[in-house]
Amino acid sequence: MKSENHTLTTEFVLQGFSSFHEHQLTLFVMFLAPYILTLAGNIIIVIIIRIDHHLHTPMYFFLSMLSTSETIYTLVILPRMLSSLVGLSQSISLAGCASQMFFFVTFGITNCFLLTAMGYDRYVAICHPLRYTVIMNRRVCIQLVWGACGIGLIVATTQVTSVFRLPFCATKVAHFFCDIRPVMKLSCIDTTVNEILTLIISVFVLVVPMGLVFISYVLIISTILKITSTEGRKKAFATCASHLTVVIVHYGCASIAYLKPKSENSKGEDQLISVTYTVITPLLNPVVYTLRNKEAKEALLRAIGRKLS
Repeated sequence: MKSENHTLTTEFVLQGFSSFHEHQLTLFVMFLAPYILTLAGNIIIVIIIRIDHHLHTPMYFFLSMLSTSETIYTLVILPRMLSSLVGLSQSISLAGCASQMFFFVTFGITNCFLLTAMGYDRYVAICHPLRYTVIMNRRVCIQLVWGACGIGLIVATTQVTSVFRLPFCATKVAHFFCDIRPVMKLSCIDTTVNEILTLIISVFVLVVPMGLVFISYVLIISTILKITSTEGRKKAFATCASHLTVVIVHYGCASIAYLKPKSENSKGEDQLISVTYTVITPLLNPVVYTLRNKEAKEALLRAIGRKLS
């Protein structure tokens, strides 16, 4: 009988923020603003890096790839969430749900490993400055980006296949997008094996990159402390500040969401965490790298100056 229920399940209903029914319009405005800023900011970053030869360095190459990935990441989730808040259909087909989960996982993991690549770039720049251009050549940079994308694709394929092989008896997803755990909760059978697989994957894509970034910064800080010039130390720390800020928020939110026990938080708390890493975190990239980065600000001013002249 359970297999019959599985065959009859052709679509899910995303419940979204149904518990805040009276505040749907307010939520729409609250989420639309950062969504537009995220898209505009990341597109501007990609364009500025493309047209300004001063930014044709490994660090900004990785930043442009991160901005591109973040843009697609937000496009996968936020438009549907915003449309549901203004009363449009909350239903999503099984194929649509699987596709959303696939791209969400792919680009989420790609972002994690791009941040790791950026940490390695900062390590080489500060700890091995004389060999920087040799080590971080174009081929290595492209390989690191393809590696990040490849890991994202492989993990997403594994994760989505394991989830959508489950038989589903319920249709209401207690979330605003097809995240892994809320969809697994709809299964008719015990999902312990899937939970273990999700935890193993989460450790691999979060703890391992975090560990690598941590090691990079331990080596970076030890090198910076050896610099005798105060001005030199300030400059070295400044080149890492933007990346470190994004890393802490990105890995922190993702770790809270995917490394905690499945029943630890309420639905509202889970949604708040999800809003942080799907709405707020992507906005940090353009804000931090433009407002706190001298080279990016100067490049933006040069581009505006050329446009006005």
